Amino acid sequence: MGLYKGIGSPMMGLAFINAIVFGVQGNAMRRLGHDTPLNQFLAGSAAGAIQCVICCPMELAKTRMQMQGTGEKKRAARKLYKNSLDCLVRIYRREGFRGINRGMLTTVIRETPAFGFYFLVYDTLTRRLGCEPEDSYMIPKLLFAGGMSGIASWLSTYPVDVIKSRLQADGVGGVNRYSGIADCVRQSWEREGWRVFTRGLVSTLLRAFPVNAATFATVTLFLMYMRDEQGVECEVPPPQALQQQQQQVQTNSL
Repeated sequence: MGLYKGIGSPMMGLAFINAIVFGVQGNAMRRLGHDTPLNQFLAGSAAGAIQCVICCPMELAKTRMQMQGTGEKKRAARKLYKNSLDCLVRIYRREGFRGINRGMLTTVIRETPAFGFYFLVYDTLTRRLGCEPEDSYMIPKLLFAGGMSGIASWLSTYPVDVIKSRLQADGVGGVNRYSGIADCVRQSWEREGWRVFTRGLVSTLLRAFPVNAATFATVTLFLMYMRDEQGVECEVPPPQALQQQQQQVQTNSL
């Protein structure tokens, strides 16, 4: 069970995060009007920034749940939280709204460009690979494009994620080491050198590929299925027309 510490928080939040991300990105693309690489990046960045309202508390609870019981001191080692929801409730009672949003600034700094690259890389790869509905290799191509998008997204902002995680873990056991983002960067650099900003990168990338491959392929295929079910036309448009599909589905639903 130690391998699944903190799993409750992602399970509660990921569905809402993905709904926000793909919904905001699709609507932003329609507002921007033209399907260009720059607009893909801007729409993805907007989606990344907005979903931080859920992502930040979710990752705070996950980090705290994973940290509890690991300290050397008795106070740090004692289990303070029953589950992820109890963790957020206790933090809110003790530190208020600001407490459950600890690390929000670094989360926004990380998520905004990360999701911009996320959608930009996916759109570029699906166009280059020629992901057409009649292609017998369409699903493997979608999986590859989604997985590479996740890797590109993490590579673009991973050092910020290291700082965010350290700030959210700070205070476990009643000991605060950092006064802010700049202080966390300075102390981490002085104690561990530049390699500290890539710590955990390999395991993150190993997770990123399958997770994002499944996410993007599922969303794209689901939108194709919905469009076909609603009888728009027999031949489904290519995956790179994701924004047009979302618009048609929402229009038909209304």
